[in-house]
Amino acid sequence: MQPDAKATTRTPTTLWDRTRQMASREILETALRLFIEQGYDETTIAQIAREAGVSQRTLFRYFGAKEDLLGGGQDRFGQVLTDTISELPADVGVWEALRAGVAAVLTLHDSREQALERFRLLHNTASLRAGWLEKRLRFQEDLLPLIEPRMAAATGNEGAKARAVIATAFGCLDAASITWVTNDGKGEIMDLYDECLAAVRD
Repeated sequence: MQPDAKATTRTPTTLWDRTRQMASREILETALRLFIEQGYDETTIAQIAREAGVSQRTLFRYFGAKEDLLGGGQDRFGQVLTDTISELPADVGVWEALRAGVAAVLTLHDSREQALERFRLLHNTASLRAGWLEKRLRFQEDLLPLIEPRMAAATGNEGAKARAVIATAFGCLDAASITWVTNDGKGEIMDLYDECLAAVRD
């Protein structure tokens, strides 16, 4: 997995921006290490702040909630997903558009190892799973106006059909990432995603 191509072009232009980026990365790396060592629920914000060398107040200026420390904020996931799909040409099909969005969000991880640990924590921590499912429903609704116009003309209930397609894509991403974690990171998530989608569409 390589960093998002767009993100790599958005280099901070000021010393302040670069300092904030470095501090944010340090906090995220510290949080991930502690989550792996101790468990997500067992790790406190105070511990993360202390280990990262910042105050809790500073930490919350960068990240609004503890769950955001798993990967920089799930809202960023949703933003990259919607931005990627909205920028695609109108003639790109619905499944291809959703696949492009999924591929784009996976590049937000800095490395395969980091992605593996984050997915492992997500799928093995009940509180994180619950938060993810809640946000996933919102992401799916955010995608609806982007996906409906790409659907083939049908006889009514386009909203329901678009929701079903979007939910299927998210379900395939979950199935692929769970399988990838179970296989200890062997193979590629996108290959597994394609296999899952093919099984559903057959």
